Order: sequence, then structure tokens, then C-alpha cells
Amino acid sequence: MRIERCYFCSSKIYPGHGMMFVRNDSKIFRFCRSKCRRHFNRKKNPRKTRWTKSFRKSAGKELTVDPSFEFEKRRNVPVKYNRELWQKSMKAMKRITEIREKRERKFVMDRLLVDFENQRVHNRVIVKKHLDLIRSPAAGLRRGNVVLNEEDLEEDVMHRIIAEVSQTEKMKKKKVVKEEERELAEEEKMEEEEG
Repeated sequence: MRIERCYFCSSKIYPGHGMMFVRNDSKIFRFCRSKCRRHFNRKKNPRKTRWTKSFRKSAGKELTVDPSFEFEKRRNVPVKYNRELWQKSMKAMKRITEIREKRERKFVMDRLLVDFENQRVHNRVIVKKHLDLIRSPAAGLRRGNVVLNEEDLEEDVMHRIIAEVSQTEKMKKKKVVKEEERELAEEEKMEEEEG
């Protein structure tokens, strides 16, 4: 069963689905649905249409460069049937899809972590600007016979924020190290099986 790709949005087209357009120069365009065909007929650029795969890749929202994409390329070379080769290729296909999915998940998580850090910095700036709204009404009172200054309160708030950030960074580093160790163990298993 050959699964085609939509010319416009790059989604999968299973047998019996979608539509095909053959141009006068006999170039074949396959579309998953009428929405893609209409956009193609209107000469819309898929890289500028936000819901397409090509837009997501060009905008840096999806993984673009990866060795696993080489396996998807079509090879029009006839190969004589061999049962062992067939079984090995089926196992390899499953393994390749697992690896690609892991890499895509890691790429997305890296993007989200960067956004999370930017949000944290933004939140700190807002807290600094509007510290008077956060401060307790009893801030000027004595605590243990010591009068607290505004500067002391600001430093206390900043120390708490920094401590929270350092804890989350430690947790992120631990997760990344665990994932790398798992990948190395899986690669070693694969090498032992091949060898």
C-alpha cells in the first residue's frame, strides 16, 4: 500500500482518498481534500498558508533537518523479493518512526522551554515594576525589633524568584540527561543486534 503526500499541505493520502490533478505537461498533483485543491488553483503559496506543513517547517515550528527524512525518499529501483530483507526492512521502518517521533517531541519541548524561560523573564520584569501592589500592608512594621526597608523586601522577593528558577533548571537538566542515557542505551542495543 503506497501512502501519497498532499502537494499543498503535505498530509498523508491513503488509497481511495483525495483527488489528483494532471497538468498539460503531465505533472501529477495529488490533494488530500478540496480545500487544498482550491488553494492550489488560486495559486496560493503553501509556505505562506499557516496550516500547512511547509509553513510550519519554514517558520521553525517543526523539525526540518534530520537523517531519518532520508528514508522517506522514494526509490524507484526494483528489488527481488527476499523474505529476510522484507522482515528486516519492516523492523527498521518501525524503529525509524520511533526515533523520528522522539526527535520531534524533543524539538517541540526545546521550543516550549525557550518560550517558558522568556515568559519567566517577562514575569520578573512585571513583578519588579509593580512591586508596590504585591507588598504586604504590614511591610513597614517591625519584625523582630528590626524595621524592614523597601530594598530588603525587594531583595527577599528576588531571592525567592531566583531559587524557584534554579530548581526548575535542575529538574530540566536531570530530564535531559535521563533522555540522553536512554537513547545511548537503545543505540548500543541496536549495534549489538546488528553485530
